Amino acid sequence: MSSTAHGATPYYFVPGPSRHPAMAALGLFFVILGAAQWINGADWGKWSLAFGMLFWWGVLFQWFRDAIGESEGGLYGHKIDLSFRWSMSWFIFSEVMFFGAFFTALWWARSHSVPALGSLDNALLWPDFKAVWPSLAAGVTASPAGTIEPFTTMTPFWLPTINTALLLSSGVTLTIAHHALIAGQRSKTILFMWATVILGFVFLCVQGYEYFHAYSELNLKLSSGVYGSTFFLLTGFHGFHVFVGMLMLLFITLRLMKGHFTPEKHFGFEGAAWYWHFVDVVWLGLYVVVYWM
Repeated sequence: MSSTAHGATPYYFVPGPSRHPAMAALGLFFVILGAAQWINGADWGKWSLAFGMLFWWGVLFQWFRDAIGESEGGLYGHKIDLSFRWSMSWFIFSEVMFFGAFFTALWWARSHSVPALGSLDNALLWPDFKAVWPSLAAGVTASPAGTIEPFTTMTPFWLPTINTALLLSSGVTLTIAHHALIAGQRSKTILFMWATVILGFVFLCVQGYEYFHAYSELNLKLSSGVYGSTFFLLTGFHGFHVFVGMLMLLFITLRLMKGHFTPEKHFGFEGAAWYWHFVDVVWLGLYVVVYWM
């Protein structure tokens, strides 16, 4: 069980000096340096990127291990719990703004850019241009100059619909696990947490197959105009967030199996659950706006 009785809990815990922030920044430096050089043709960039990622992951592992030790050692009281809740809330708010920017880009392209390109002035320059969003007219690629190969748009049937069912089901299993934890039913909590992790993993597998289908059979690529770029940016970044959320839930499940968290004190669990439910809500928006409209 969670060991919170090792003496009095401090009113507000202030950790000692730590090397972790500086070391994490150093790892990210090599990540950015390597990525920039690799994109610009320097072969050594990929090695810098790989080294930076491994170094950064190692630092995060040590950092989280120390934080877990402090929590299980009874050093985190009400004020720290409140601080964590505010921090997670603002982090999720920043993620809302992140996806909001991409949703806005999609809306602007559909509602303003494409109609403007179909105005009378542009019609004289590009008489073959069709000012229609590709998902509203089959075969429309909006490329009279031939710069974009013909492609087929992605429909909601059936892979996106299957993924919607998977994510909604994972939200249900996560909620059941949360209530089981509050009720002190640890075995039931662990069972439904594993179910949630597996559903998230299956979602990623289905999305990977969807991308393969898009590239190989629909000729839909990141370079397929504004439709292709917004489709892959929105769904791709969401898939990355599903991957991160799945890792969060996986480590929470492993901590539950080690006896961490109690019915009264389990914000690590709640924070991961908040993030996962946010990912679910974003997907519902994607499912409607990207696949149906």
